[in-house]
Amino acid sequence: MRIGELAAQAGVSVRALRYYEEQGLLFSERTPSGQRVYPDSAVERVRLIRQLYAAGLASKAIEPIMPCVMSGEVVPELIERLRAERERMDGKINELVEARTKLDSILAVADAVAHEGGNCPR
Repeated sequence: MRIGELAAQAGVSVRALRYYEEQGLLFSERTPSGQRVYPDSAVERVRLIRQLYAAGLASKAIEPIMPCVMSGEVVPELIERLRAERERMDGKINELVEARTKLDSILAVADAVAHEGGNCPR
């Protein structure tokens, strides 16, 4: 499939796909006229890349993970890197849960005050 088709199916911009290629996260073949052509499997690969970016991984952290994901081959260094990234994500998740809990408390007070027709205390 061509770059525009991949972008549409994966829900990303053409520019993002070019960036993923620059970072070594995505690969294409070229037609004789120089157009990029991707296999159908590239859609899932791009979705995975987006998920990893959304989880806070940088392209330098994603690049060594991709061969393992695609081939199933694992090296010990990769396992340690993946564990470290998972711990970092757990820390972020815990921070978000704490922030949500605080926000829930503030909303409970605000709802109670609004229900009584008053203003939030400062």
